[in-house]
Amino acid sequence: MSYNRHQAVGAYRRWEPTAFDAPPPAPEPEPAPEPEAAPAPPPAAAPDADNTPDEPAFKLPTADDIERIHEAAHKDGYAAGYEEATARGRMEALQLHTLVTELDAALKALDQDIAEEVLSLAVEIARQMVRRTLSEQPEAIVETIRAALHHLPQAKTLIHLHPDDCALARDYLGEQLTHYDHRLVEDDTLTPGGCRVEAAGSTVDASVETRWRRIMESLSRDDTRWAPSE
Repeated sequence: MSYNRHQAVGAYRRWEPTAFDAPPPAPEPEPAPEPEAAPAPPPAAAPDADNTPDEPAFKLPTADDIERIHEAAHKDGYAAGYEEATARGRMEALQLHTLVTELDAALKALDQDIAEEVLSLAVEIARQMVRRTLSEQPEAIVETIRAALHHLPQAKTLIHLHPDDCALARDYLGEQLTHYDHRLVEDDTLTPGGCRVEAAGSTVDASVETRWRRIMESLSRDDTRWAPSE
């Protein structure tokens, strides 16, 4: 390879001795590395139609919001509880009213049954007392005859009696019978202890059956029959 004079001058640098008292020459700066390319930012998400870019998607309730929620829940719960309690109270009141009504009806029916039983017992006791009186006190017929004659004070009265009572009536009413010209008539259709008095077309029925029927009618009894002793 050959060099011309100009190429040789440019290719070779002149040597100069180093000066010891002079500062060393500053090193040539290294070339700065080229900066690396920054990564591309991710694509921005499309904004939500319901949320504005300035507000977050979820918002915590404030103390006032919590208080309002609590009051609303309390009112709703109170209203629901009031309605339920009212309905339950109304139902219990209706049931209690029905129970009281049925109990009152039952007591009235019981009172009626008891009263009927007591009255029936009283009637039977009275029947037995009348039978006993007629059997043990046959002279009671005398008072019956006098009471019947009081309604027919006329003379010449026919007094119908059971044959068993005629002898007793003569013993007790002998003078009165003679004085007023009353006449005793034996009548076996009459029950001992009863009589029937007739005068001037008027009749007083003082038989045992008639007197008993009148007593039962005054007590509003359906069965007014006199049951003879067995």
